[in-house]
Amino acid sequence: MDEKKMLDLATRHAQYEAEQKIGPLMETLVPEPEYGFYPANLRMSGGDLCKRYYEQFFIDFMSKVRGHKLLNEWVSCDSVAQEYDITLQVDGELETHRVLGILFAEGDRLGGERIYASERATRLMAGCVFDEFKPL
Repeated sequence: MDEKKMLDLATRHAQYEAEQKIGPLMETLVPEPEYGFYPANLRMSGGDLCKRYYEQFFIDFMSKVRGHKLLNEWVSCDSVAQEYDITLQVDGELETHRVLGILFAEGDRLGGERIYASERATRLMAGCVFDEFKPL
């Protein structure tokens, strides 16, 4: 896929995530996506777990978001990397987390994502499905 198609796919994925549209979001992914979380060295794989991750992400994590800022974006034919600062309100306190997400292509869809974030941010994003992650 060329850089423009890769960026379009990643942009659609991010748009569906922001709009909390689980069906269209899952259609941007291969049937069995793979997500890696670093430096925790954990992974989640499979369409079922990924869908449950996003369902709780929409309900729990996104309700805590008080702001976000895109710091950098890099695009290649195979991936889009985005670096964000995300500010959350957790237990009445504001927390800002730096997150680097790398969406990667597999055919004409996304194969998943590699997410670089603190363990705290990873646990907040994953919520109740965190305990289902496996070691890399």
